[in-house]
Amino acid sequence: MSTESTTGRADGQQHWKKIWVGSAGNMVEWFDWFVYSTFATYFASSFFPKGDETAQMLNTMGIFAVGFFMRPVGGWLLGRIGDRKGRKAALTLSVTLMSASAVLIAAAPTYAVAGYGGAAVLLVARLLQGLSVGGEYAASATYLTEASAPGRRGFASSFQYVSMTVGQIIGLGLQLVLQHTMSDGALHSWGWRIPFIVGALGAAIVFYLRRNMLETEVYEEAGADAGGTGEDRGTLGTLWKHRREAFLVMALTMGGTVAYYTYTVYLTKYLSSSAGLPKQTATLVSFCALTVFACLQPLAGALSDRIGRRPLLITFAVGSTFLTVPVMTMLRHVSGFWSALGLALLALVVVTGYTSINACVKAELFPTHIRALGVALPYALANALFGGTAEYVALWFKKAGVESGFSWYVAGCAAVSLVVYLSMRETREIDLHRVGRDTPDRERALAS
Repeated sequence: MSTESTTGRADGQQHWKKIWVGSAGNMVEWFDWFVYSTFATYFASSFFPKGDETAQMLNTMGIFAVGFFMRPVGGWLLGRIGDRKGRKAALTLSVTLMSASAVLIAAAPTYAVAGYGGAAVLLVARLLQGLSVGGEYAASATYLTEASAPGRRGFASSFQYVSMTVGQIIGLGLQLVLQHTMSDGALHSWGWRIPFIVGALGAAIVFYLRRNMLETEVYEEAGADAGGTGEDRGTLGTLWKHRREAFLVMALTMGGTVAYYTYTVYLTKYLSSSAGLPKQTATLVSFCALTVFACLQPLAGALSDRIGRRPLLITFAVGSTFLTVPVMTMLRHVSGFWSALGLALLALVVVTGYTSINACVKAELFPTHIRALGVALPYALANALFGGTAEYVALWFKKAGVESGFSWYVAGCAAVSLVVYLSMRETREIDLHRVGRDTPDRERALAS
């Protein structure tokens, strides 16, 4: 075997190791983040007085949304650490915070035991989750993008949403197992605590893996003066110099995050409460649809490496703008598993145009010394405003008696992002080592 062949194989193994470690941590992070929503129908009554079920869900999802408003703080904190101390340091801290939040939720007292004290513990835990996930997205997006070969950034970074979706699939799979092995009363009483215990244990394992992970070569080679002095790394002042890119990240995120949360997190509850499907059937639809969705991510990411990022983003935005209202209307009137699954898959195929590549597109906009914060803060702000409130807005429309209004809201957000996608330039060919120092590279990334 030649030396070149041995070296190439070793480099390939190192590349896959980086993707695996970055993705495994992301999977656990998002498992913990999403099981709050997927199990909310079981624990909502535990923390609030008995009464209107929709009101209980509104209170519970209100706390879910509050977690999103901590994401900008987490984005700033962990983004700064990621740019100043390295991607590894930020990723390790994020999983530590997530583990602590999972333990708090698993041990939170109910309303019958501590009144609103249990809801307060739930709130604190959700705030910690917001801090963690606010930095996790950017740290993992930056890590996966920087750890990949220039011609495979779309493929490698697509594993961020693979791992996010796998985390949700595991949560749904656990829910299916619990639904079939426990009574409905037991699930509402104490069974809902099980996924949070599982999440805490998983986070502990990932903490060990991340302590031994490798830093990206792009970050290590950048040195203290790549695009600025060591004191410039990860500061708000430096980010302000790249405010055009930051606003572009927010606009890129708006339509995608609303659509993603609608067809992943909210879908199970929508099929159950609005379409009237049994909870087990609704959960199985989401489980199957998300499994296919996860498999699509690397394929779409690899496609973007060949044809560019813009065509996929535009396809997503056009599809979401014009298909959301009819798809959501038909989902509301489905009568069985297969019709619901077909419509869910149609929607998620469209959403793949955004999810498969949004991580690398955002990372490709910023120079190394501000990349983690540059992705983290504007993305977290957009998620707080649109993604985190998606379910709450949906439930508000439902309670107001105009549930169809939410479909128009999702379509409108996608339409705004479509305008941005149509006007922005391609980012596929950008050199991560030179972006920010090479004006042509930078201009190719920005709107005309």
